[in-house]
Amino acid sequence: MARLSRFRWWHIADALPIENDLFGAERWSAAMFWNELANGHYYVAALDDSDALVGYAGLAVAPPDEAWVQNVAVRRDLQRGGIGRMMLTELMAEATRRGVRRVLLEVAVDNAPAQRLYATYGFEPVVVRKGYYQPSNTDALVMQAELGQANG
Repeated sequence: MARLSRFRWWHIADALPIENDLFGAERWSAAMFWNELANGHYYVAALDDSDALVGYAGLAVAPPDEAWVQNVAVRRDLQRGGIGRMMLTELMAEATRRGVRRVLLEVAVDNAPAQRLYATYGFEPVVVRKGYYQPSNTDALVMQAELGQANG
């Protein structure tokens, strides 16, 4: 089973093959990951028993009370084993710790498994962004979850 750790700069090289496999031409570059870390966004790394990176996910908080879930990725051969759920649980907990009231994300309209996962966390469809993912021109579904209504 994987364990979570903070995603750090030394994980970037190991994230790139996962990005390439899962997202192809729409993958993030090393510079994009560096930028996320440099801007203080909260990223988690899922590591296996030998400390190899098997997944990662990020949360970009937009003060005062909004956040965006960034690329949630799990190595293809380990998908549907609870790693994505574990990372998303941690991101939502971090959002709560930071006083976030609304969490948003974008997911490909044809990625039904991810949409079902997000729905179990209270995410609901908001709008479709036509041609969002490039170069495939795939539409993105924006989903949002409301948090912390009773936290004052």
